[in-house]
Amino acid sequence: WNDKDEKWLFSVVDIIRILARNDRPRKYWDDLKRKLKSEGSELSEKIGQLKMRADDGKMYLTDVLDVEGVLRLVQSVPSPKAEPFKLWLAKVGYERMQETVDPELAVNRGRKTWQMMGRSQKWIEQRMMSVETRNKLTDYWADHGIEKGEEFAKLTNIIHQEWSGLSVKIHKKIKNLTYHNLRDHMSEAEIIFTALAELSTRQISDKEKTEGYGQNENTARKGGRISGNARKSL
Repeated sequence: WNDKDEKWLFSVVDIIRILARNDRPRKYWDDLKRKLKSEGSELSEKIGQLKMRADDGKMYLTDVLDVEGVLRLVQSVPSPKAEPFKLWLAKVGYERMQETVDPELAVNRGRKTWQMMGRSQKWIEQRMMSVETRNKLTDYWADHGIEKGEEFAKLTNIIHQEWSGLSVKIHKKIKNLTYHNLRDHMSEAEIIFTALAELSTRQISDKEKTEGYGQNENTARKGGRISGNARKSL
């Protein structure tokens, strides 16, 4: 688990050993890696190295990939064991293509996922409302000089800290979450306070015509504080 990037990393050699049923997985992987590189595959650029425990109990540097890289690797291994994954990827890819034509399918998929998690209809309605509120805020940021990725994450964390008194990372730790979406594991009140904080931030930003990270950082603190005061009052 990479705590900084919040993603799982997997040993490539272990995956090759299982998929290819090969008793020399390192050689198999070396040959496959050269083949992929000669074909112009970008997979080799995704490979990292970490020390992992080997069969002899010692720690050795080995090639690792994140989940996206593993799925791309699976498609490159000619093996009956890889076939179920390839079929699943084709199915998921087709479903996402359908959702670009009919976005309502994606909304329904989200509803079904939350229902499978045991969420109530009321919780799902509030969660979907919070998604819309969040999207309006991020749309504003994208149109006013905020870079997606790190700056989005920083502003989100500021808002969260102001209303909850906790960073996103600490809040996830309290709930024993790793790669999970924190918002999918919030209580009814937490969803409402998060939405209020982001709604307040967007409305203040819109009124003050904020541009760039510095100005939007100030409004993020103001918007989050409004919701934080509401939480304390409650």
